[in-house]
Amino acid sequence: MQIELKFDEVKGVVETRGGELVSFKDKTGKEYIWDGNPAYWTGRNPNLFPVVGNLKNGSVMIEGKEYQMGRHGFARNSEFTVAEQGDDYVVFELCENEETLKVYPFKFSFQIEHRLTENGFTTEYRVKNTGDRVLPYCVGAHTAFNCPMNEGEKFEDYVLEFEKDEEAPTILLTERGLFRNGDTEEMLSGKILPLDHSVYARLDTVVFRGLNSKKVSLKHKETGRGVQMEFEQFPMIAFWTKGAEKAPYICLEPWHGCAGYENETGEFLDKPHVICLQPGESKSLKYAVEII
Repeated sequence: MQIELKFDEVKGVVETRGGELVSFKDKTGKEYIWDGNPAYWTGRNPNLFPVVGNLKNGSVMIEGKEYQMGRHGFARNSEFTVAEQGDDYVVFELCENEETLKVYPFKFSFQIEHRLTENGFTTEYRVKNTGDRVLPYCVGAHTAFNCPMNEGEKFEDYVLEFEKDEEAPTILLTERGLFRNGDTEEMLSGKILPLDHSVYARLDTVVFRGLNSKKVSLKHKETGRGVQMEFEQFPMIAFWTKGAEKAPYICLEPWHGCAGYENETGEFLDKPHVICLQPGESKSLKYAVEII
């Protein structure tokens, strides 16, 4: 089910399947979110929970038992209920059920609030431990923006501009989507990272960890127009597109958690940036997007 949101002349569309914001249009009616064209990628803005990325051998160990789970977890393919809504916002909720308990043996409440603002939107992830034992989880976003954003432009006309100067390598992935035991490659020096499909065709994903910056802009290198994402509460951020296919979008992905490492233990509690909640405890993480 889709629900339309509106803040003055800014409009959005959210969907109960996956709890996604699948459309965001500015006051002129310009669309910023990728439309899920199956010629490239059917995704648009999936929410990643309770894992981010691929698991080692497609499974994770929880309290001595092995559980199988697909890339990015099950939330993106789950039907959420509407917990609350207004003209310019909605709160979706997913709780444990028979299917989730087969792959993730915990009681939980996972809420996603999408809220339109005067010049953008915010997405907030709220997780509560409704069970009687420690709840481990990872969470992240996978927001795909049209790139280029206007007719007559090219993907390579755009850059990623970071808030502060950086000397940041990208963490390298294997063909199975796991991190190569910490192997890295020099990637970002300064504030500007040019966009080039060939980089993503070769590396698949560019992943940064522990940046000085808490904001990044996807912008046209001449006009300066585009979008800015604030990701202060997330320790990692990744960028992905289908480079070989020269796909006309790029995903900006704030992560609290990441894919498995080749040499990791496989224990959920050992995953980098895993969050652990005590019974009754809750935690919120939010990112914000605005048009520039």
